[in-house]
Amino acid sequence: MSRGDGSGWARQAWATGVAVLVADQLSKWLIQRSFLIGEGRWIIGRFFKLVYVRNPGVAFGLFADLSYQWRLPFFLATAVVAVVILRRIISDARNLPAGWLVTGLVLGGAAGNLVDRLRWGEVVDFLDVWFGPYHYPTFNIADSAITIGVGLLLWGLWRIKEA
Repeated sequence: MSRGDGSGWARQAWATGVAVLVADQLSKWLIQRSFLIGEGRWIIGRFFKLVYVRNPGVAFGLFADLSYQWRLPFFLATAVVAVVILRRIISDARNLPAGWLVTGLVLGGAAGNLVDRLRWGEVVDFLDVWFGPYHYPTFNIADSAITIGVGLLLWGLWRIKEA
């Protein structure tokens, strides 16, 4: 598939986005059916565990302590900014060999967390990583897809600039 070649590129991006959305929502459904809120289970030593938590805040739980009436305007403003950023990502990704993958990962991840916000007013997180006493904020598949997508975008744009 050549770079940015119209409908094929878009189909691959949408298929990737839908796959991410389905994997994200299915994993969250399984966690909610298997754990009580706050319950967790170590999977890999004291390094990785599954734990069911809900994040009413934004990235890394910021503003989680504010009431929903104060968080709502922030989420709406964030949604507008996200649309602008997503349009830029799609535009930049079209110049990359696997830009459809970048686009699908970011869109699918954003959609996964948006579904949670619309359904519950908060996001379901369950992947928990520890480095000794240091704890990385709990996250989910949608967060992972967004992070990987943006990382691939930045790496791809850097490679183009270096060429």
